[in-house]
Amino acid sequence: MLNPVSDTLFARARRLIPGGVNSPVRAFRAVGGSPFFVKSAHGATLVTADDRELIDFVGTWGPAIHGHNHPVIKAAISAALEDGTSFGTPNPYEVEMAELITRLVPSIKKVRLTSSGTEATMSAVRLARGFTGRDKIIKFSGCYHGHSDSLLIKAGSGALTHGHPDSAGIPASFARETIVLPFNDCSALAAALAAHPAQIAGVILEPYIGNVGFIPADPGYLAEVRRLCTEHGTVLIFDEVMTGFRLALGGVQHLESITPDLTCLGKIIGGGLPVGAFGGRADIMDHLAPLGPIYQAGTLSGNPLALAAGIASVRLLAELDPYARLDALGRRVRDAVLATAATKGLPVQVPQRGSMLSVFFTATPIRDYATAITSDASLFARFFQNCLSRGLYLPPSAYEAYFLSTAHAGDSIDRACDILSKSLREL
Repeated sequence: MLNPVSDTLFARARRLIPGGVNSPVRAFRAVGGSPFFVKSAHGATLVTADDRELIDFVGTWGPAIHGHNHPVIKAAISAALEDGTSFGTPNPYEVEMAELITRLVPSIKKVRLTSSGTEATMSAVRLARGFTGRDKIIKFSGCYHGHSDSLLIKAGSGALTHGHPDSAGIPASFARETIVLPFNDCSALAAALAAHPAQIAGVILEPYIGNVGFIPADPGYLAEVRRLCTEHGTVLIFDEVMTGFRLALGGVQHLESITPDLTCLGKIIGGGLPVGAFGGRADIMDHLAPLGPIYQAGTLSGNPLALAAGIASVRLLAELDPYARLDALGRRVRDAVLATAATKGLPVQVPQRGSMLSVFFTATPIRDYATAITSDASLFARFFQNCLSRGLYLPPSAYEAYFLSTAHAGDSIDRACDILSKSLREL
């Protein structure tokens, strides 16, 4: 496939940017070939620098639940821009966003805004440690919580895609304070908490994993995690940077009727601009400076443009309540893949909830990191290229979630299902 403009841009980028990209998974190293560059996007469509139109199942990795360049979000940004780009002081959007989050996510009584999901998770872990006076944390294999040192241990996302679920540059002493367990395994968590009495500051997890492909929690698993954390005085942190406002207004914690102590948010609450947030119990949050001894800060935290976009995005979700329709779209894509794979005799798993799903090329049911990596990555690479050549952009990794949007309707979803089916038949 010829993409002369993108190839030229990539050659220029490689001379100045490590690997030619500013986030590793964009490099296409896991699927072969060179990445395309995008010059514009609208609805469910990306327009490349070479004027190809692609149906987008990546959605900027989650934020674009309303599709790209939504007129309401665009208008909100334009209106905020008239008043300035950044103030370095409190602004009204911060209060409005805090009121919106605390109303829609009842477990969050107080919230602190950041500029990224990585900042939110990093800060939540520091807060859990400072609040409990303990050092160790528990995370789960394949859960990616950003690239801070304490959390980039057995991570998913780009680290897994490139064969490095750990990272160089993290001191061994940091890693020793992070205990990594299998997801969906209650007995492993119970054993770890019992083995380290009064030492575990927090348990952090994606309640539904999105960064080793999409993996929902088993029935009852999250309730047992909550019970164990309460029993051991350990702070339970839900990383809902991906799932927050995507699967329900109140996130997975609403769907599963679980109340975490802290929640991390991002993506959708920025409407496509950089935003993160963490919040939860007031008694924990009040340990943050300036009230308490735990320091956290950010020059652009509460940026008015990003919050204007995020407020518009979340309000649209509250107004439209698109979740049943998004789940129907997700099931339609899932069923198209499973039906075609069955006619070919291809072993395929397609876990799906709402507008999130993944395609795993394996006969093994997907429950955790160990089962996810049984997926045939080389077969996925061929599938990816087949889809891309026909005009459908999937995540360029066998281990990432797909994201649908309210813009995926009518012709775009019909064509996407047709492309998926034809691409599978070629394998």
